[in-house]
Amino acid sequence: MIDAAGNLDVLFSDCFKVSQKAVDQYGALDVSLVSDLPLFVDPFLLFNSKKKQYRTLHGEMIRYLRFLRDKSVDQELLDPGLIQAWYVFPEIKQNWLGFTLSGNGGHGLGEKFAKALRANLGKLFRSFGNEAITKGSHLEKLCLISAGVGRDNISDFTNNLILGFLLTYTEGFAKEHIDATLRRTFSIAKVVFNYDTESWEPRSFDLPCYRGDFVLLTPRDLLTKDDTWINKADLVRDFESIPAAIPDVELRAQINNYFRKVLPKRPVKKDQEEAAIRTIFQFPALIDYFIKYKEEHGEQAESISTAKVAFSRQLYLQQFKTLPSLLEENTNFYDTNGTTYEEAYQRVLFFKDVVENKGGHRIFYVNGDPIWREEDLHILYRMTWFASRSDVTREANDGRGPVDFKVSRGRADKTLVEFKLAANSHLERNLEKQTEIYEKASDATKSIKVIVYFSVEQKNRVDSILRKLKLTGNQDVILVDARRDNKPSGSKA
Repeated sequence: MIDAAGNLDVLFSDCFKVSQKAVDQYGALDVSLVSDLPLFVDPFLLFNSKKKQYRTLHGEMIRYLRFLRDKSVDQELLDPGLIQAWYVFPEIKQNWLGFTLSGNGGHGLGEKFAKALRANLGKLFRSFGNEAITKGSHLEKLCLISAGVGRDNISDFTNNLILGFLLTYTEGFAKEHIDATLRRTFSIAKVVFNYDTESWEPRSFDLPCYRGDFVLLTPRDLLTKDDTWINKADLVRDFESIPAAIPDVELRAQINNYFRKVLPKRPVKKDQEEAAIRTIFQFPALIDYFIKYKEEHGEQAESISTAKVAFSRQLYLQQFKTLPSLLEENTNFYDTNGTTYEEAYQRVLFFKDVVENKGGHRIFYVNGDPIWREEDLHILYRMTWFASRSDVTREANDGRGPVDFKVSRGRADKTLVEFKLAANSHLERNLEKQTEIYEKASDATKSIKVIVYFSVEQKNRVDSILRKLKLTGNQDVILVDARRDNKPSGSKA
């Protein structure tokens, strides 16, 4: 990741020695090859695009789903091998999107997704592909009320179904802009589906090669952040306004009556959401009317996604990119070694020094406002580890309390590290979980807590929590001052 001139390679353009301008003009996102980014392909942007090629891609996706729909009629008889071949797909990790926090590896579309997809197509959405209410069919429909098929699944499935396009798109750029010594021919499985043989076929492509694997570029105008345009949260939140759009008076009355029937007398928000989902199960036509509304306001999807991607480019690919260079100015930062605890502790102290004394606090601000999402903070922290020989992975919440990262070198040397915002409403509870019980559950012997604050008020709140928990002065709880009002105007950034 450090080139011959001593510069740190973070972005696609850095690693493959092309200009950012060339990547931008091609229409692609200049991704980070250090950590996945929380962006993903929204299939609605294909459907609603003015580009014929994108609309054709969406049509091919729906064609394949119709094929699966027809194969899902009998839920019992389908051969397990065919379920594996038709419904199960790997994550397309080579586009460096989706945000796994540990490099770019994810879980893909496994048996749970396959089972949920078959059940939806075979029962609840037997009319998929032949909708009469909406302008078209939408893959996102399958995740609106079903457990087991979520936003990430939809994005992964979309990437798999348009993989041939992404490979061709990347190959075109690579052949024109990237030196042959940085490319390699890869044979890729499941690129084209043959409807005559009912099987996926492989293809070969000349692609950028990074650490033995290929890298994919993705057009910016297919990307969004946070959620797809057609999503479950909007369906549930806006549920009560959907029946009003139904022209059938009898159906509208039945829906409203059923919703009132399943709603408790003094409902709270959770009760309303559960009643909405039960009503949707009872009257699936509600989904089509919701999607129709989304189609009619499709121009908003494009403008919102464009703004989100622009924000992400500024924060993740411009501001966050400066962090490795700032850290490099600390002597031997990327040569830090010792145990995982010693390495993690020194990296945190270097990080703290850069933020507090060398202008690094500016990384945290976009248009004058501090970042308020710990997800963004985690991406920033992950970028400090790319030169380490330690394995840095995201630790799942095992029910004993959440933890952000596990730094390990084999079974005998593991350290937990958490980066939290002082504004986190669950901060006190989270700090309480830093116990021997949790460390034992994670097979770790040490843990470090890092708390970033943006104001005096936040600092005072953290101090109060630490006093209450008798953690004041604990060396494993490190506070990072990211305020702007106490930094010298001549800070180096």
